[in-house]
Amino acid sequence: MRLSLTIIIASTLFFGLPLGALAMKGMEHGKQAETMDHGSMDHGNHDGMAMEGDMIMLGNAVEDGVKAMAHLKDVAAAMAKMDMDATHHIMIMFTDQASGDTIESGIAAVKIERPDGTESGPIKLMGMQGHFGADIELSEPGKYEFKVGTKLADGKQRQFEFEFTLK
Repeated sequence: MRLSLTIIIASTLFFGLPLGALAMKGMEHGKQAETMDHGSMDHGNHDGMAMEGDMIMLGNAVEDGVKAMAHLKDVAAAMAKMDMDATHHIMIMFTDQASGDTIESGIAAVKIERPDGTESGPIKLMGMQGHFGADIELSEPGKYEFKVGTKLADGKQRQFEFEFTLK
C-alpha cells in the first residue's frame, strides 16, 4: 500500500511539471549536473541544476544507440509527511537514437555510490509512463554516482553513469 502511494505521489509530482523543461534539446553535458533558472542557464555553474519544482538535471549519456536522460526530483517534504525516508525520485528516460522514439519496456536498475564510498545494492527502476524511476534516499552531503544498468526491449545490456553533488 505504501509503495503504491509513493509511486502515485512521485508520478503526480513529476507529471505536474512542464515536459518542455525536461526535454531541452541540445543540452549534452555528460555526467555533470547543471543549474537552470526557469529557462535561463548559467554554463559556468556545474554544481547542481535546480529546475522549477526542485528538478535536477543529471545529464545525458549514450550507449550503443540508446540515449539516457536522467533527472532527480526532491521529494523529501512529501515523503516526510508520510513518514518515509526517501528524499529524491530518480527518473531516467531512454530514447532510441536512430528513431528518436521513447523506449518504455525492459528492465532498469540503479546502484548508488554514496559520498562515503559505499555502494547500494541494485534498486529496481519501475516503468512510469515514458520513464523509469524509483524513490531513493540521498541524505548526506557530497558526491553521489549513479550506475544505471539496463536490459531494454532489444535485449542488449547497457550501463549509463551520472553524478550529483548534494550540498
